[in-house]
Amino acid sequence: MRVTFSDCKGNDKLHYEVSSPYFKVNNDGSLVALRNITAVGKTLFVHARTPHAEDMAELIIVGGKDIQGSLQDIFKFARTSPVPRQKRSIVVSPILIPENQRQPFPRDVGKVVDSDRPEGSKFRLTGKGVDQEPKGIFRINENTGSVSVTRNLDRETIATYQLFVETVDVNGRTLEGPVPLEVIVIDQNDNRPIFREGPYIGHVMEGSPTGTTVMRMTAFDADDPATDNALLRYNIRQQTPDKPSPNMFYIDPEKGDIVTVVSPALLDRETLENPKYELIIEAQDMAGLDVGLTGTATATIMIDDKNDHSPKFTKKEFQATVEEGAVGVIVNLTVEDKDDPTTGAWRAAYTIINGNPGQSFEIHTNPQTNEGMLSVVKPLDYEISAFHTLLIKVENEDPLVPDVSYGPSSTATVHITVLDVNESPVFYPDPMMVTKQENISVGSVLLTVNATDPDSLQRQTIRYSVYKDPAGWLNINPINGTVDTTAVLDRESPFVHNSVYTALFLAIDSGNPPATGTGTLLITLEDVNDNAPFIYPTVAEVCDDAKNLSVVILGATDKDLHPNTDPFKFEIHKQTVPDKVWKISKINNTHALVSLLQNLNKANYHLPIMVTDSGKPPMTNITDLRVQVCSCKNSKVDCNAAGAPHFSAAAALLLPLFSLARL
Repeated sequence: MRVTFSDCKGNDKLHYEVSSPYFKVNNDGSLVALRNITAVGKTLFVHARTPHAEDMAELIIVGGKDIQGSLQDIFKFARTSPVPRQKRSIVVSPILIPENQRQPFPRDVGKVVDSDRPEGSKFRLTGKGVDQEPKGIFRINENTGSVSVTRNLDRETIATYQLFVETVDVNGRTLEGPVPLEVIVIDQNDNRPIFREGPYIGHVMEGSPTGTTVMRMTAFDADDPATDNALLRYNIRQQTPDKPSPNMFYIDPEKGDIVTVVSPALLDRETLENPKYELIIEAQDMAGLDVGLTGTATATIMIDDKNDHSPKFTKKEFQATVEEGAVGVIVNLTVEDKDDPTTGAWRAAYTIINGNPGQSFEIHTNPQTNEGMLSVVKPLDYEISAFHTLLIKVENEDPLVPDVSYGPSSTATVHITVLDVNESPVFYPDPMMVTKQENISVGSVLLTVNATDPDSLQRQTIRYSVYKDPAGWLNINPINGTVDTTAVLDRESPFVHNSVYTALFLAIDSGNPPATGTGTLLITLEDVNDNAPFIYPTVAEVCDDAKNLSVVILGATDKDLHPNTDPFKFEIHKQTVPDKVWKISKINNTHALVSLLQNLNKANYHLPIMVTDSGKPPMTNITDLRVQVCSCKNSKVDCNAAGAPHFSAAAALLLPLFSLARL
């Protein structure tokens, strides 16, 4: 159909605007549908304007099927439409205003008509954009009904304004209305596409089939998505590097999917100059037309490695030498692998598959160099075997791809030569153990040590010497290894621990230079009763007027071992008849109670106590017990003026007496 408009002045600079983005009006007035129409009953507004006049036509969709092209049976003008309309005196039509208009402002954009408006009444405009934020954008001529806009609009900020028109009397009372007035902001292509989700990094496996999707790039356009202003098309502006083909990838212009377009053979990571590609992706609105705005972003595509190359030894045979008895790395086995060094497709795993029955060797991977570090973990013996041959294979941590396998180059032979060294003599057994009684006579033979030289292929002699003898009790024959005593062995010596005395001996061979071996001798000393017991404490206090005549509980101890210790026998030694004021009573095997038979005057008393152990023969010790008889008054104990000492035995007992008499 065709829309007709005349400003009676030749229609100079005539411009049509349509409220729906699915339609447009050509310069000749023909109305064209840009897409299929499915919305039945919707209203369409066509706004015509010249510098001298403007008008708006309201069209109503009356068809129900998808129609495109001819509009003869789709639209009828509202002015002649048979669709019934509610009669009202205020007539308003939606106002269409392009965004981003330039000066001058204000400018008229529409008009409200009231054919039955009473004389003296006025128009009043309200709503968002008038008396609500953002205020002052629109206003109405209260007399003529002309609606004007005061500044340029931004559709991306507010796309439509819902205003209300009413007529009021001179007192401001509403006469008619309010009637809704819709202001529609027509989109202009003022926003470039932008990529908001970067960075964009994609991965594709090497050798992937042509057409493999790598990633998707999508841009955003803030313009009206129902118009071509936001209809985007994508293309690749630049590819770096541009080898082996300048067109390694293709991007779907509508979806933004990036896919491979080269053959799998060209997508070989090991032959590429660089496994990383950077693509400059451009998004253009207006469906990609030259007038469209553009935005760009960088897509980084990594060609990922797959395990399509097996590791290979750099040579078939490796040589290594190691001294017997030594441990540690003896040789590094080198391999080559063309795969990515940061992946399991490159990292090597080594295995000893032959020649290691005693598990004397181990091999581990150096994580930096990928080399196989072959180590001796159990010392080798030249006299047993001077040569070893190992067969070693190498594989990757990741499995190979199905069409690749491990070949002969993935195995290698290692020849190991063991060097003879002068080994130290070895004592057998070690430690050596012997049990003897303490106090055996000087010169007693304890044992004869035995050391052998592991260098069985060499004829060497061995000499012996004392290395550590803390108490200086021992001597060793340097030729035959016989150990005898040079002093009395004492189990109670501070050099003996838990009845065991430890000494070290050396065995020195005649090699050049000589080698020395060390052997340990543990002598377990059996106890004999050679220590008398002694009492504790040796000083006691008692009050001169004490009602409890108990003086002190004595204990006894003995350095010997059971049965040469308790039970102990406690006695008062040589107590004269006049001095029989003391009494000693057994408490248990190790303790006894000393008590008085009567109170004594304040003084110091010396009481000889005799204690005897249970050894066979027993040993006895006599010790003076000093008893202080003190003055105890008003809870105060005074022992300072105890007076001269009193002895309970003969004058010969002035000092402690130890009796070692054997019964």
